[in-house]
Parts: sequence; structure tokens; C-alpha cells
Amino acid sequence: MSRLKKALEKAKEARGDHLQQQTRAVEMHPTESRPVEEHGVAQKKHATLKPKYTSTKVVKCEAEHLRRNKVISVCTEDSADRVKILRTQILNQMSEEGKNTLLVTSSNPGEGKTLTAINLAISCSHQLNKTVLLVDGDIKNPSVHKYFGLDDVPGLSDCLTHKTTVSDVLINPGMDRIVILPGGSPHTNSAELLGSPQMKDLLKEIKERYPERFVIFDSSPVLTSADPLVFATLVDGILLVVEPPNTTRYDVKKVFEMSENKPIIGTVFNKVID
Repeated sequence: MSRLKKALEKAKEARGDHLQQQTRAVEMHPTESRPVEEHGVAQKKHATLKPKYTSTKVVKCEAEHLRRNKVISVCTEDSADRVKILRTQILNQMSEEGKNTLLVTSSNPGEGKTLTAINLAISCSHQLNKTVLLVDGDIKNPSVHKYFGLDDVPGLSDCLTHKTTVSDVLINPGMDRIVILPGGSPHTNSAELLGSPQMKDLLKEIKERYPERFVIFDSSPVLTSADPLVFATLVDGILLVVEPPNTTRYDVKKVFEMSENKPIIGTVFNKVID
């Protein structure tokens, strides 16, 4: 076991925060069958959810562009299976606790947090009775839309500055059960926007509007921005992406110190081959 992995294990034990060690098949047991309204379409909760997006803009993304950008959840590669395992662990843990908002972050830029958030969101949308909202919360440097081959478009930052509404900026990338809320116009005062009453109201709306919705936020790195620490007070769980050897033991230790009493549910190693 590498020194970095040992440090992570020690940090997890100290906090008592870790993902489940055993992965099991996800088995959902809805307790009621009332209609679920998704973009103007009523559906039974016990049925397969396949919303028809009547108000959300639909932009079908090119499969080749997604593959070039390593959006592996649309492929049948071994990497996609590893994302499914991660998805199962996260959903098992969070669903049991009635939680539905997850923040994906890293220590530093370039460690794979955005691609992890994207692939995890797409993988979660493959669950037939769950819809997913992927939010680009890195409004200093929004990039989620680029992975999907989308143009620069209004998004979260524009909603928070009252330039548009959420319903006007949501995009379905031509896949079932997933909607993207882009980051929008870059803002240097991102921490202030994310900590504003407008953000709390927006989060309440997207968190509670559909009971089957799972919300995943991509965020700025912890050691270069205050944004993740602001987000940490709003979400149910935090997933830390680690990329050895670029992520050092000091980086991980610092992140856990800064995130004390924050809901870190686990870490995921990026670009690691056993």
C-alpha cells in the first residue's frame, strides 16, 4: 500500500467517514406509487422513469466527442464498470440516510474531479427509477459543458445574479434521466455568490422538487478556492478525488483538516492501476 493510501486510510479511521467496503446490487423499494411530475410529464414512481423534456432544452451530444473527452459511462469499457461500482457504493450509503446531494471536489486543479462528477452523474442516470441533475458549481472556471461539446451558455452564476432562471438554462444532453445545469458566466466572487440567500433558495428548489432526483455538484478544488467549504454547508455528502502522485500526503491532510465536521463520505483514486 502506498504512503498516500496509508495516509488516506488513517484519515478515514480518525474521522469515521468511509464508503462501504462491500458493493452490492442496488435494489430500490418504492413505498408509494403516486405520480411524479418531471418537466410536465406525470409518471408512476414504481415505473421506469423516462421523462419527456418539454421545457428543458435538448441538445444531443456526439458520442465520439464524449469518448474523446473520456466520458466513459457511455461506453462498455472496464472503466465504466468501475464507475458503476463507485455509483453503487455512494447510492447505497446516501439513499439509506435519505440524502440526495453530493459535492465532488479535489485538493488541486487537474486531479480529475470534473470528469469524475460527469461520469458518476451519467452512471447514476442509468438507474431506471432515478433522475440526475448535474450542476457545474465551479463558477470560477466552468467546464462541464465543454466535456459534452456544448457552447458557452448561461447557467448557475447567471441564475444567482438574476439574469435568468433555472428552467431557462437546463440542458438535457440527449440521454435519459439526466439534466445539466451549466456553470454560466465565470465569476471571481464565486464564494459570495454560492453563499448567498439566492443559492440557498435555488438549492432548496432543485433538491426538493423531485423526490427521485439525485443532484451532483462539480466544485472548485479545496486548496485553491473557498467555494467547496461554502458548498459543504449546503450538501449532504462530499466525495474527494485523489490523483497520485499529483496529490500529496500533505494535500490530503490539509483538505481533511479544512473539512473538519464536513460530510466527507469517501475518497476516489483517479488514474490508479492496481
